[in-house]
This record gives sequence, structure tokens and C-alpha cells, in this order.
Amino acid sequence: MSINDKAIDAAFVGAGAKLGLEIWCIEDLQLAPVPKSSHGKFYSGNTYIILNTVLLKNGLPQHDIHYWLGKDAKEADMAMASDKALELDASLGSYAVQYREAQGQETEKFLSYFKPCIIPLNGVFSSELGRSNSETYRVILLTCKGDHVAYVKEVPFSRSSLNHNDVFILDTASKIFLFSGCNSSIQERAKALEVVQYIKDNKHGGSCEVATIEDGKFVGDSDVGEFWSLFGGYAPITQGTLPTIQKPEIQPVKLFWISFQGKLCQVGTDSLKKEMLNSDKCYMLDCDTEIFVWMGRSTSVTERKTSVSTIEGTLYSQGRSTGTHITFLTEGSETVTFRSYFEGWPQKVEQNLYEEGRGKVAAIFKKQGYDVKELPEEDWQPFINCRGILKVWRVNGNEVSIVPVVEQHKLFSGDCYIVQYTYPGNEKDEHLFYAWLGCNSMMEDRDDAIYHMNAMVDSTKGNSVLAQVIGGKEPIQFYAIFQALIVLKGGISARYKRFIQEKAITDETYDEKKTALFRVQGSGPNNMQAVQVDIVSSSLNSSYCYILQSGASVFTWVGTLSSISDQSLLDRMLNLINVKEIFNFSQDDLTTEDVLILDCHNEIYVWIGQHANVRSKQALSLGMKFLEKDILVEGLSLETPIYVVAEGHEPSFFTRFFEWDSLKACMHGNSFERKLAILKGQMQKMGVSKRSPWKAYDFHSTRTTPDRSRSKSIGSDELRRSVSPAAHISSSKFNAPNSRRFSSPIPIARKLFSGTSPDHSSANNKAFIDPCTKEIKADGSVVSQTCKEPSFSSRKGHDMKLDEAELDDLNTYPYERLKVTSDDPVQGIDVTRREAYLSHEEFQVMFGMTKRAFYELPKWRQNKHKISLNLF
Repeated sequence: MSINDKAIDAAFVGAGAKLGLEIWCIEDLQLAPVPKSSHGKFYSGNTYIILNTVLLKNGLPQHDIHYWLGKDAKEADMAMASDKALELDASLGSYAVQYREAQGQETEKFLSYFKPCIIPLNGVFSSELGRSNSETYRVILLTCKGDHVAYVKEVPFSRSSLNHNDVFILDTASKIFLFSGCNSSIQERAKALEVVQYIKDNKHGGSCEVATIEDGKFVGDSDVGEFWSLFGGYAPITQGTLPTIQKPEIQPVKLFWISFQGKLCQVGTDSLKKEMLNSDKCYMLDCDTEIFVWMGRSTSVTERKTSVSTIEGTLYSQGRSTGTHITFLTEGSETVTFRSYFEGWPQKVEQNLYEEGRGKVAAIFKKQGYDVKELPEEDWQPFINCRGILKVWRVNGNEVSIVPVVEQHKLFSGDCYIVQYTYPGNEKDEHLFYAWLGCNSMMEDRDDAIYHMNAMVDSTKGNSVLAQVIGGKEPIQFYAIFQALIVLKGGISARYKRFIQEKAITDETYDEKKTALFRVQGSGPNNMQAVQVDIVSSSLNSSYCYILQSGASVFTWVGTLSSISDQSLLDRMLNLINVKEIFNFSQDDLTTEDVLILDCHNEIYVWIGQHANVRSKQALSLGMKFLEKDILVEGLSLETPIYVVAEGHEPSFFTRFFEWDSLKACMHGNSFERKLAILKGQMQKMGVSKRSPWKAYDFHSTRTTPDRSRSKSIGSDELRRSVSPAAHISSSKFNAPNSRRFSSPIPIARKLFSGTSPDHSSANNKAFIDPCTKEIKADGSVVSQTCKEPSFSSRKGHDMKLDEAELDDLNTYPYERLKVTSDDPVQGIDVTRREAYLSHEEFQVMFGMTKRAFYELPKWRQNKHKISLNLF
């Protein structure tokens, strides 16, 4: 559909050309732009048009249009708001999604633009005079609901307005009171404190007292007495009766065609197909509590306006709730929720520019004499120190064997590995664990690799970041740690060998004596890989270079259209059923009682709050469920890398997605206590000492070896073999973690999701899934199965400091029978402390210290020694 420039309101000229919010208010049936200083101030007597523009990763802008209807607005203004929203959409190419926002019933997406809240003002907007208020300060009582966005509503200033379930804010001239009902959640109280801060800054100039009142606690507190005196004295709040919760009757989804005369003609119900929608018509999809209006691309603005007025008239005539959300969609801009109501809706594939196609097109045009400029490469920064220590273990069932340093850059696609990367952080070493699962590895080996990785992570007291990576889907950072990585065909795992034997599959496991073809890829000397491929002509691609190894001979093949990068990154837009998206997120949305998922297109992070009842292994399962429940109908890959990050131990490559405040990250207490401390300027008292900014690693200083013994200082040209090859990346690239350089240069729409907000005051609430849960049913119930736990953690509270008498009572065995990889292992011993069964003499030889000295070490250092000797 095209629209004549004359049909576009002059106020919309140039709209959408810049990123961020643009707001217009309908004033005397005219559009008046609202200055940025007044964004977030909405008058109940007006209607507004709101346009939000963000830039997607593919470089294209995305527009969302909202029209807000004040509860006291005139009917003519309301009708004009919907018409103007359609005009604005048409002027932007009819690809925007439009949302109807009724005062008090706004969508979370809309409220996220105006953090922490909007508090509608009485009266009407005036573009000439602005707001004028010469009256005395009006005391108001507000109710505040919501955990990640705040729904704020003014209620009558009366004791009868208070209840035990909600959070209330009483705003007076000299003091702001926060009253928390005894049944309200910690998250709601914490979010309400953000609203208190907003009121303090915007209505009191930042100078007024704040008092918190807890429901039921009033003895001996002057603030409590003052609060109740404003209501005429204390009196118990009426308990009230809980509403009877009835299971809502599920209404069938109905699809109606909207005729030119404004009549609704039912087309179908429940079993809906995309083919039912014609491009020259408008339709209403009635989902009971939500309504969608779908407008074909061949329809005119007049037809669309008729459809909008028809829908609003129908809602009024049927007595439907004024809070019923209405979303307007033009053909081609359907949201995930809308598409989910149709069976077999075709996958929506974004037209992204892949490196291969980019190179081919550019080369063809250049050969024809045209000057073609290719898109710039993505500027990837190493967000961690790449001068750390790399250790790799191969997993073979219950056996975990360390890979020699000279071989640790070679991984077999049929095997699974555990990678530990230790690098200097802020005043201490940081640990990053990867479970690398070969693309052809056996499922049992994958389970064992994750199990063993969790055991290693537990040995570091949980202060590590762990990740699951599928071969062929590695993040760039994984490559940077290795610097040069070779992925070989086949595997050494016993299960892999058994599988190919049972299936009568030819064993293609790499052997130097065999002929092998490798595809070379990467973006530079610090990030390069060689991947073994089939020796067939179809494996050759003009965009790559290849190495053919045949015995002692080596041949190279250079593609005519080869380029320096082979990365193919996909942009994904996510909305997930049973996982709530947090729009326009910030660090403050990382609520300590929650577990949240940060989607960054090519990798996801599962963040665990300190007060969340979830462990690392559960979080990893949750990340997998997030990938499995791909409701985007866009083929979300199950091989996307998953990071698990614990609160208080966020690495810099996670914090770069936020405006990070390290003081907030170090605070203790629940979310309410933290927000209250910030509000009262007591942040320092609630946290540990601030960690000093990260410094580039000095290679000339004394270093710590993997067994924690000190080595002599070495020069940068004497790099030890145990150091990651990625150490050659210049240390000058590293600045403080909060550097703006770490932020995304453009507002690419990364998404933050919350799976649940557990209220730990209630015994009925459970956070996510049990540690042994393997399956989540569609109705939300779980199926539990027995799972393995690290054997060394079974002795709860055991600090491994044993007395000599206990050690002397143990039988002794030789080291060769005690190590994990023994061919003749000892039976019936406590495998969590194999070292204890060594004789005192052999222990001294193996560990270089006495048993007493060993057990005086911190547990993490004990485990380090044991791992290095295959006793862990």
C-alpha cells in the first residue's frame, strides 16, 4: 500500500529517522510534539502517539507505534489517535506494529520505555504554557504493582484503600512513606522503591525523607506512628475475603473478516491457516483477553480506519473490558504471538548478509569494473584477559584424562572435552569452563562431560563461569582462547567406536597417514581454525581456502572469492512462552531472587541471582529449555552456546551489555534491602569493598603455575607452553570493565527474559526445576529422574581437614591403583579422597608436601593438586 505525501500529517515528517522515542500529544485536534523533557508525563485528559525506533543487527530500523488513551480524554481525541497511528505507520512503510494503550492497562512493552514508571497527571497537556501548579502540595496515595515494570495508580487517600496484598506509596510535602502489605513480594517492594526514588527526584527536587512501613509492625517506630496519624490514627486493616478463584473458561479463538461496511463475518475458529488471510482484506483475531487486527498490504488507509472503528465499536457494544489489548498488524509484520494461533505458519527468515554471499557478489561487481564497498567486519573485542592458562581434558565415559599441551588445540568431532581457562581478574584468578561437545559425539558422552564439568566447577566453590558449546557453533571468544584450533573427524571415545562398529560405519578418525582435507577459516592470526571435511569436490567452496594432506605431501587450494572471515551470525527476535521478556533492560533488572536469560543473538547467558533457588547445573538445563522452546518459528538453533553466570561473579564479557555499576554488583541482602540502601545513600554499607579496576596482565611479574607453585618471572618473548596461545593478543586492548568501549556501538535489540520471580516468603513457590529434572511438560509440571551428583561433595560440611589418627587408620595403596585412569582400580574406597590412601612417603613424593600440610590448604587448592595428579 502506498500513501500520498499530502495524506501524511506535517507533524510526522521525518519521523522514525532517529533512534529512540518520539511522542506527540493530540491537543485541540492537532498533533503537538512533546519535548524530551516531558517524556513520561501523560495527562489523563489527552491522547498521545508514541513511536519507538531501534536498529536491528541487520542494519534495518524497527518501529513500534503506541497510542495512549487517557481515562478522561474526549471521544474525538481517541478516534483521532487511532487514525493518526495508522497514518504514521503508512508513512513508515506499513511495517510497524501498533498497540492500543488504555490508561492503567498499559502493556509491559510500553511501560518499559519510561522506567521506573509513569504516573498520569490530572488535567490536560499544554504545549504553550506547560504545566503550572500554584496550589499547595497535594497528598496522594498510590498503589504500585509489578516486579519488572511498575503499574502505578492513584487511589483514594483513605485507610480503606490499604490492603495486605499490595505495596502503597504515600506522598506528602515533607516525607514519602512506603507501606508494604504483609503478602506483597520482595520484588514488588523493591520495584516500588524505584518509584519512590522517581517521586523524590522529580517532585521533591531530591530532598525529602523516606520512610518504610511494614504491615503489622508498628510498635516503637516514630515513622509508623506518623504514617498512621495521617489516616486519623492506627486501626487494623480489614482482612477482607479472598476472591474465589475459578478456572477460566477457555474461549475458542475466532477469526473474522471485516467488511467494507464495518461488519464482522466469521471465517474460522481454532484450526486456522495462513491461507485464510487475503491481502486485500482486514481481519480481526479474537483471543478473548487480546485482539489482533490484521490488515492486508493491498488495503487502503480508509479501509484500515474503518476496521479500527469497527473493532472499538464492537468492544463497546459487547461490554468488553476497557483493558482489552488491541494490536494492529500489517501483512508481513506479524508478531510471534499472532503467528502462534495459526497452524504451520511459514518460517520467517530474515534476509541477512552472509560472508560467503557478500564476497561473491562483491567479486562479480568488481570484475565488471564497479567500485563496490563491502560491509565492515564486526569489531570483536576480547573482553577477558587472553594471557591466561588453558587446560583441556578428554571425556571417555567415567574417565577424564588431561590432554598434553602440545595436543590440546586438536579436538575430535566424535569426542567431548572439558576446557578450563584461568585468567587474572580483579584481585584474583577467574575461571571459565567449557564443555565442548563434538558435533558427532554420543549423547552419553555429552552427559558425562557436563557432569564432570559441574564437578570441577563445584571444586572452585561455584565461583566460575561455565558454558556448553557444540562443535561447529563455537563463540568467537572460544576461538580467541585457543587462537589456533583444529577440528578433526572421528573420535577416540569408546562409545563412539562402539557406535560406528554397530552401525557398520567406516571409521574416518583422523590419522596422519591418511589423506585429509581441511577448510581454513577465521578472521586473523589470533582467531583461526582448520576443520576437516569430506574429501569430495562438493566440499570445496570458492569463498574459502583449503589444505590437502596426503602422507608427506601437502597441497593448498585458494578459492577465487575467498575472504578473511567465515562467520555467519544470525539475528533472532525472541518472545518466549512461559518466559517473560524484560524490555529496555538495565542492571537493575537483575533481581537477586530471579534467574534471567540474556539473549545476544549468537549466544545466551543464564544469570543466577544469589537469592534464587537454582544451581549451575539447573541453569544449564534451563538454557537448553530456552533453546528448545523456539516459538519464534525461525529455527532457533539448539547448538547456540550457553553461559551460566552467578551474581557477584559476572565476567566483563557479560557486564558489557549493561551500564554496569560495580558497587551495586557487590551489594548484599534481598532486592528490597538493596534498593532501600541505595535510596538512603547507604550503598557502601550493604556491600563488600569495591574491586579495583582490572589491570592488564604483566608478563614480567611472578606467575602462578597450574599446580599453584610459583615460577620465575619470564619475558613476553618466553611464553610458557601452558599459557593460552591467545596470549599474543595485545594487552593494550584491555581497559576497565566499565569502559564505554565495551558497550554495543548501536542499540542492537538484545533481549532479557525472566523465567520466574520466586517469592521466598511462600513455601509453595519453587524456583524453576529440581536438580534432577529432565523434562518439563506443556502444562508446567515436571518429570523428575535420578541424576548424578559429584561424589566429593557428598560429605556436607567436610572441610577435608582430617586428623592424623584418622589418616593412619586407612589402608594404603600404590598411586597407580588410586588414580582415576587406573587399569586396576582399588575397590571400596572413598573416591572423594583418593589421596588419603597413599602412604605418607608416596604422598610426599607425589604432592611435594606432607598430608597435614595438604589438608591445611583451602579446598580449591587441594582439588587443584588432585586434578593435576588424576586423583580427582
